[in-house]
Amino acid sequence: MTTDINITIIGAGVVGLAIASKLSETQNSIFVLEKNSKFGQETSSRNSEVIHSGIYYPVDSLKTKLCVRGNHMLYDICDKNDIPYKRCGKLIVATDDQELVELQNIYKRAISNRVNDLSFLNTKEIHELEPNIYGKKALFSPSTGIIDSHQLMKFFVASSINNNVDFAFNSKVSSIRKINNYYQIEVIDHEGKPFLFTSKTIINAAGLEAEKISKMVGINNNKYKTYFCKGEYFSIKPPKNKLVSRLVYPVPFKNLTGLGIHATVDLGGGLKLGPNVEYLDKNIYDYKINDSHKDDFFNSAKNIFPFLTLDDLQAEMVGIRPKIQKKGEAIQDFIIVEEKKSGFPNFINLIGIESPGLTASPAIAEYVNKLILNSLNN
Repeated sequence: MTTDINITIIGAGVVGLAIASKLSETQNSIFVLEKNSKFGQETSSRNSEVIHSGIYYPVDSLKTKLCVRGNHMLYDICDKNDIPYKRCGKLIVATDDQELVELQNIYKRAISNRVNDLSFLNTKEIHELEPNIYGKKALFSPSTGIIDSHQLMKFFVASSINNNVDFAFNSKVSSIRKINNYYQIEVIDHEGKPFLFTSKTIINAAGLEAEKISKMVGINNNKYKTYFCKGEYFSIKPPKNKLVSRLVYPVPFKNLTGLGIHATVDLGGGLKLGPNVEYLDKNIYDYKINDSHKDDFFNSAKNIFPFLTLDDLQAEMVGIRPKIQKKGEAIQDFIIVEEKKSGFPNFINLIGIESPGLTASPAIAEYVNKLILNSLNN
């Protein structure tokens, strides 16, 4: 039987869009499904917009490899396509002796990850870069930056459309059936009406819904269990938003359960603190910010940012991350796999794509492209 579509990508977040853009360079008949009315409405637009350098994660992990590769690719894409960014650099700041030990561990890991541009700063050198913060010692990462993620996604959409990719928004996948060597996909459109089509290949880049999509086709893998993790942000009101000009991070939590409440500058001159780490009891889309958490943010930040008062903070936004580790467990790696061994050839799962997913997005697309090429050759 001839299928309707060659490749169907489920999810039009930054990762799905990067994949569509990359695959469309050599593949035809690509269809992108998105349940929301626009691209990038969930995790991709509710984050710190940081271009990470790849210093935190284990050397052999996909997170490290794809982040380090994606960092270079992303700056190159921005330069060639006039996408706004700023290579502002990042300080990871230790405020006590215990954190100094962990700072050394981060440095060693960065070297193992082939991130060789880090340097240690003493208190005086910290003040030369950022006069208004306090730290006993810091690691400075000059290759960390910020990006206009919306403009990046617009670029991926435009390049995909130029290569004849079709997009369907307000289109929610309701069922997937494997029939012989292809997949039958049922979608509910914006009017609530179902339509069916067939696809040779499916790429599950559904972000928060990726586990659900995987189960829909018949893959029940306990390693894919996803937990919604809420992250709140509080912005710093003017004029104190001008007192920091770089990204400033604390030493991260144990097991990398989070990178800590950090200060993020943006391209518009804003400054915000966040995100915190709050596992939700149920996988629901809870974008309400708890204003009572402002005290926690203030207490977490005041050692590094002594100029802050509680009144300087105001509620900004909330994001939700798809984590595949339970609360308190060690960080898990990205899962990007072609499911032939599970009995579903040409079905590619992307599970647990949280930070540094934005940075890694072009490298993830490159990785998925190799999986597609391998499946064609086998």
